[in-house]
Amino acid sequence: MAQQQTGEPRKTRGSIKGPLMFSAFFGLLAFFAVLIFASGGSSKTPRFDLAFTGGGIAFIVTLVVAAMLALSYKENAEHLGKGSGVNLSSKNSGPHS
Repeated sequence: MAQQQTGEPRKTRGSIKGPLMFSAFFGLLAFFAVLIFASGGSSKTPRFDLAFTGGGIAFIVTLVVAAMLALSYKENAEHLGKGSGVNLSSKNSGPHS
């Protein structure tokens, strides 16, 4: 957070809009799925109580999972990408060429 300047929009990783939209999508998907399948057919009344419950649970669970994944994200150390591994290039593979 120290790198963000005042008045500058947040970066994608620090923004809350992405996980909220992701969770809202799955909440709506669960709402309509439960609304259709819990009523038991088109001749019966739709079960809005179960649909709101299922949609709310899906929204909250998806939001918590997205937040936990965002919190567990960690950048790699700078020295890991410098090519200190074994056989990174076939050009320098040694006597087996």
